[in-house]
Amino acid sequence: MSTLAIDKAGPTRKTKYGSMSRDRAWALKWSYFFLILFAIFSLVPPLYMLITSLKSSAEISAATNPWWVFHPTLSNYVGLLTSNQFLVFFRNSAFVSIFVVTITMLISVPAAFALSRMRFWGSATLATGVFLTYLIPDTLLFLPLFKMFAVFGDWTGIQLINRWYVLLLLYPTLTVPFCTWIMIGYFASIPKELDEAAIIDGASWFQTLTRIFIPVAMPGIIAATIFAFTVSWAQFLYPLVFTTSTDQLVLPVGIITSLIKGDVFNWGQIMTGALLGAAPPLIIYAFLMDYYIAGLTAGATKG
Repeated sequence: MSTLAIDKAGPTRKTKYGSMSRDRAWALKWSYFFLILFAIFSLVPPLYMLITSLKSSAEISAATNPWWVFHPTLSNYVGLLTSNQFLVFFRNSAFVSIFVVTITMLISVPAAFALSRMRFWGSATLATGVFLTYLIPDTLLFLPLFKMFAVFGDWTGIQLINRWYVLLLLYPTLTVPFCTWIMIGYFASIPKELDEAAIIDGASWFQTLTRIFIPVAMPGIIAATIFAFTVSWAQFLYPLVFTTSTDQLVLPVGIITSLIKGDVFNWGQIMTGALLGAAPPLIIYAFLMDYYIAGLTAGATKG
């Protein structure tokens, strides 16, 4: 009877495993299908931008095949890269992004360390509140912020409106809460034995942070840095509202305001400027993507 039971169980087990293999094969095929569909959907806009940037204004106006360049030219790239105005936009964006990233890291790393490792009354509630502030859209914040800075300028005589450095005070309202939340998750995933051993050896909390946690949490710090840089580099609403003079504009706003004149759109240079503006974040993501993913997924699993 045991032999008969084994014989009966054999085909059933084989059928079950074969069914699982077929299910996995179909799941893999569907995964590739949607992956290819997503890649096409994501890559078509930058491809169209690249094609348009290689066209002259006459070819764009001719309304020929939009997906083909009959007479490729680099005049749009030469025109922008030799334009002092465009270089000013690029310089302002670089200064703002570097300073905002520095300010964000100086605030978010110690704040996240305190909220995740230095347990105190209300720390969990405060950590949640920090993240909830990030969920408030900037479309609701720019009006009260503009009024606050205007009143501050009237009282003190220090005008912040229409100065590029006003963005150094505005962008951290977007970057600090989320970067703090990222770092809280990463610090929480680090074993408690590290800070306990450091405290037993006589290290202060500051020494524990700088000598132990920052080196260990470098992937999380890189992820937060990339996020802060991306937000400060690509932000459009705040610089549009708070800066108006040409020499104070950053790249996203400068491209739109300088290359669109009335109802005339210089599409070739607009696409070129958008591609050049997207290059720095693209390069950073290309080289640091692994750190970015590791930082964002930290704390998702235990052990």
